[in-house]
Amino acid sequence: MDDDQKPEVVQDSRPPEHYSIDDILKDGCFLERDEIERLLDLLQREKNLILQGPPGTGKTWIAKRLAFALMEERDSNKLLAVQFHPNMSYEDFVRGWRPSPSDDGKGKFDIEDGVFMKAVHAAHRDSSSKFVVVVEEINRGNPAQIFGELLTLLEPDKRTPEDALELSYPDKDGKRQVHVPENLYIVGTMNTADRSLALIDLAFRRRFAFADLEPKLGDRWRKWVIEKRGVDAELAHEVERRITELNQRIAENDRLGNQFRIGHSFVTPVRRLEAGKTKDWFEQIVKSKIGPQLEEYWFDDLKTAKDAINRLIEGW
Repeated sequence: MDDDQKPEVVQDSRPPEHYSIDDILKDGCFLERDEIERLLDLLQREKNLILQGPPGTGKTWIAKRLAFALMEERDSNKLLAVQFHPNMSYEDFVRGWRPSPSDDGKGKFDIEDGVFMKAVHAAHRDSSSKFVVVVEEINRGNPAQIFGELLTLLEPDKRTPEDALELSYPDKDGKRQVHVPENLYIVGTMNTADRSLALIDLAFRRRFAFADLEPKLGDRWRKWVIEKRGVDAELAHEVERRITELNQRIAENDRLGNQFRIGHSFVTPVRRLEAGKTKDWFEQIVKSKIGPQLEEYWFDDLKTAKDAINRLIEGW
């Protein structure tokens, strides 16, 4: 297949807008500028970055905006997002057999590119631009198996034609060696509180830089929720105090620790609240989102979970 016939990553026909760290901050990021600069520098240098942290720390949110800042434009045509899960395979992500569009019930199969190879081809076609693949919940699948032989080619110093390898499944027009281009970056996200997941394969871990995201409740968060989301100013301080106390309790628990803290996204309204509704909103969040999370943490000690929930909403 000729390069101009390769599948394209097309998501948005609107012209791209300039995007920078300033725009990340304007969008409602609670990290400090120097923290964002550090993450962006890490991604630029290492090409493969995993953002890890407790639930609700905005990992996917910042991953996509780091991608746009890296590109210096908000161009969703150059960003491909995928979520790993236990059934994700090499054939889904890289290349494999798929039912033919012209099957007609005859059981025909064609070799088709997966989402990663589509991004590889798009990056090769436009070498002057930067492309990013965002992999959500990267540790919910088996990354070493899903990437296959491309795992070796992810390394920054092996992104050359000289290091190219043949894939397990050849192109439709025969075998052709593949290399990951310099202008293709990967940002993964990983929830550190998910106890159902195995440790990341060490060979895979060596090919990624890791950065921790933490709950960010403070001046920047308060300013945003008060001015942009209509949270009552006095109650914003009280929400922050209660969540901070809860997180300290979680961090000091021998069975939990920092990786199980509650992130700021839980207590950041998605849309502007009606006047006088801050208490109702917070109680609803505690009962429907934070509470069930705590009951999962203390699944064998529901008394402790209920006590933690009550401390969040009592005495308003």
